[in-house]
Order: sequence, then structure tokens, then C-alpha cells
Amino acid sequence: MEYRLVKLAGGAHSLHSLAHHETFHPVVGPAAEAGELYVRQLGLVERLRGQEGEFVIWDVGLGAAANPLTVLRAAREVRCSIRVLSFDQTFEPLSFALENTRYLGYLLGFEAHLRRLRDEGRVCFREGNVAVEWEAHLADFPALLDQPGARAFPKPHTILFDAFSPATNPAMWTQPLFAGLHRLLDPERPCALPTYSRSTMLRVTLLLAGFYVGIGEATGEKEETTVAANSLALLSRPLGRRWLERARRSTSAEPMWEPRYRQAPLSPQTWERLRDHPQFRTPEADASGFG
Repeated sequence: MEYRLVKLAGGAHSLHSLAHHETFHPVVGPAAEAGELYVRQLGLVERLRGQEGEFVIWDVGLGAAANPLTVLRAAREVRCSIRVLSFDQTFEPLSFALENTRYLGYLLGFEAHLRRLRDEGRVCFREGNVAVEWEAHLADFPALLDQPGARAFPKPHTILFDAFSPATNPAMWTQPLFAGLHRLLDPERPCALPTYSRSTMLRVTLLLAGFYVGIGEATGEKEETTVAANSLALLSRPLGRRWLERARRSTSAEPMWEPRYRQAPLSPQTWERLRDHPQFRTPEADASGFG
């Protein structure tokens, strides 16, 4: 068995991956972390109320489905249409979670839908006032982004990015991966990408991939997380030049250009590119109290 249940300090249960030696949504638990990281800080319910047509979510790292299910529960009173595209290499954590719904309460009421998603790769249903269309893609995500078919995916309004950490899963945190992800976005469709990491390396990686980057809300024991977006207007606390100077001095800021985990300071070439990013060429970047 590749997974086991663990009881977290706050009393919630979550999954622990024996292969990666990592716990899903540690400290506060699956539903609480997803609510803080993806629902509340992005104002997703408010965005859905103002949405015309379907709202598209890319769920990168389906795992045991806590992130999309938390979004759907939060949105259930809003009359809207949500399309979810989940990406992962395996359904194993979802299957394990479905065998342990007694401990993973966020799954309750969705069991039949999730089994159909697992077995057929697609499911449609209603959650309150929300019309849901949900599809799953099992693949190596970095390789999938390079395939011509990736350009046909509906363009996201939000990306829930929840891969295992760079130390155990470096292929999911390289600069080429995020650059490929950015190229697939619609520049006319504002899209935010929150994730749990606050590392300088990640933030530099996202900036050099073409994103604007800001400070995300705290979750669990993390005082900050990170939010990237293709529109500066989506960031409430964009990184400023004070952060830029700290990144220049950091011993762990150079992006991973290949799927091999390591830590290194910025190269002269990377520093030049980072300094010239449009985010730091605005008057607001000097006045920003963030970062």
C-alpha cells in the first residue's frame, strides 16, 4: 500500500504518501487548507457570481480530490457552471481515500461522482446550484503540456497547483514547466495560480515563466504562500523591489532548468532577466510594502 491515513495535530485526517514521504495538506487538513489557499484568498465565490459562461479550473495534482471538492462546496449557492480538468499520474490516492471516507469527511456526498470520474474519466452532476463538468487526465504532466493536444484544453480562470514538493518531485517545479503552462493561458482571460510554497526559487521561476507574482495568504504553519497570475490586477500583494534585492542575495534563487533538485544563487544572466521583468518596472514596485 502506497498510502496511509494520518491524524493531524488539529484533529483532521489526511493521506501520507509512503513513496514521497509527504503528507497531503499537512497541519490544518485537506478541506481547511484548500479553503484558505484556493477559495478565500482568490475570492472565488465572488468571481463566480460575476462570471458569464463556464468557469474553468485546472486542478494540477488531483490526489484525493480535496481541492476541487472544497471549491464546489463553497460555490454551491451560486448559480453557475464550473468545468474542472484534473491532472495526475494515478488514481491511487483517490481510490484509497474512497475506502476511508469515515475519516475523510470532505468526500461525503461525492463518492458516486468520484468513482465515476475514476472509472470513466469524466462525470457531470449538480452540486447545489452549480452545474459541474469534471474530467480527469492521467499523464506525466510536464510531457502532457508539450503535446499539441494541450492547446485544445479549455483555458483556465484558476489553476489549483498542488504537486509534491520540489525535493521529491522536481519535474513539476521547473522553469520550462511553468513557462509551458503560461503559454497555454489565454492572455485575455485573467487566471490566478496559488500554491503552498513561498520559496524564492519558486517565485523567481514563476516570474521568468511570464507570470506576475505576489504574496499569498498564510496556511497552517506557513506565514506566506505564493500567488501567480497572468494579470497584475489579480494580485493583492505583488512582490516589489525590496523582495527583488533579497532574491539577488539569496543562496537558493536560481530556477531549476531541468528536473533535478538543487539550490543555487541567481546567475548573472538570470538576474538580468529578473530585474527587467515588467512587474519591477512600474512606479508601484518602489512604493510596494510587500516582499
